[in-house]
Amino acid sequence: MRKSKIKPNTKSKISVQLVRSAQLPDNDIKLGDRLIRQLRIPTDSPIQLAFGSFKQEIQVTSGGKSNSLHLNPSVFSNSGLLPRTVMNVKYFPLERTLKLGPLIGVMVSRYHPDEPDKPFGSISAFCLEMVNAARKQGAYVYFFTPDMIGSNPSTLEAIAYDAGWKKLSVPAPDVINNRLSTRKLENSPSVQHFMREVKSRFGTHIFNEKFLDKSDVFEALGPDAKLQKYLPESYLLSGYPTLKKMCAAYRTVFLKPVRGSLGKGIIRISRQENGHYQTMTTSLEGIKKNTYSSLPKLFSSLSGKIKKTRYQIQQGLDLIRINRRNVDFRVLVHKNKNGKWSVTSVVARIAGGNHFVSNLARGGTLSAVKDALAMSGIPLTSKQTAPARMNQIALDIAHGLEAAIPYHFGELGIDLAIDTSGRIWLLEVNSKPSKGENAPLNADSKVRPSAVRLVQYCQFLTGL
Repeated sequence: MRKSKIKPNTKSKISVQLVRSAQLPDNDIKLGDRLIRQLRIPTDSPIQLAFGSFKQEIQVTSGGKSNSLHLNPSVFSNSGLLPRTVMNVKYFPLERTLKLGPLIGVMVSRYHPDEPDKPFGSISAFCLEMVNAARKQGAYVYFFTPDMIGSNPSTLEAIAYDAGWKKLSVPAPDVINNRLSTRKLENSPSVQHFMREVKSRFGTHIFNEKFLDKSDVFEALGPDAKLQKYLPESYLLSGYPTLKKMCAAYRTVFLKPVRGSLGKGIIRISRQENGHYQTMTTSLEGIKKNTYSSLPKLFSSLSGKIKKTRYQIQQGLDLIRINRRNVDFRVLVHKNKNGKWSVTSVVARIAGGNHFVSNLARGGTLSAVKDALAMSGIPLTSKQTAPARMNQIALDIAHGLEAAIPYHFGELGIDLAIDTSGRIWLLEVNSKPSKGENAPLNADSKVRPSAVRLVQYCQFLTGL
């Protein structure tokens, strides 16, 4: 498991505007005298300038009273930097390196150059918020797809924002946030090779580097005594005996595709008063219902699906409801500027009229937690204590997963539910939480807090 670094000393970090100076020799940069003193940069011998994997030996010369960093045009073209950018600068004396950044690469699944308003599909608005959050904090962010990865990992094509989206040749980044939306892309040989190469050659940090299967989550958390009380009884569906055991223990059970997302393909199995069983399956068209006179007949109808898809079978819960619609809660947690897990936001999700799942992709709607609890009918004491309890449980789950799964995560979407007695349950954990346009925005800044947190965590990882 990747350990977080000690919090860096940020006192010697400053932000400067980058200025193109054609009269400068290739290997000279100019910085104001006060800034040279503040950063403690030697001017009597060459040092290295670094921006992601780009490195060049340079000589720092006096820029008088200037508060800007002056660079030769060739440095801009070779490094992928953009003039007028405001960037964090820090000198690392042991490496004799002046670093700009952090340079953040967000790996995304698609880019549509012919759709300038939505070049990255449903996450386009969030990508622009990442740009604005990075600019405000002196970082630099670009976006790239697996198709933009070339044979040399030190440079790649990427999309950056400069009065519009533009394709540039850029160095490998200091940090990669993996936002790939399919396992097929994530597991492709080119992506896996690229991630191994940039880690080993440039020390690139990569977080959210892996999808979490539902079975991974429950197997990882199951042995943790502190978390067991939040876990519904849950197993990998291995055959008829598992189905029979769960349907005998619970009137309702759920079959969830281990690698499913957006509420697709979930099957709800309910035992009826007459001993028959009803299935309700989510699909693009809505809910499909079927009734079976016996459990063996139901299992026989599922056998084809079970051969193709692995399912997690999970205890059904008597969840709080609003207007007869199920409610659950998405808790978004991030590693913060100190490298610690913290809660960024919590929203209630109310299932759509024809669905038993609350995903927005299935017609669900968002609500403030306080409003949802007020309408839910659970005991008053639970209404008062539930928000703080959900926050703490989500943090405990993030810590538990980090301890049990040997991958680097910086952001998790943790789905919790509350039953009618006020007890809190874990439904699932998503390592690629949705960034669709329906996600709530901070009304004041138009940059949602999760974008700010992601940039801050990149700064923590790099010390920039």
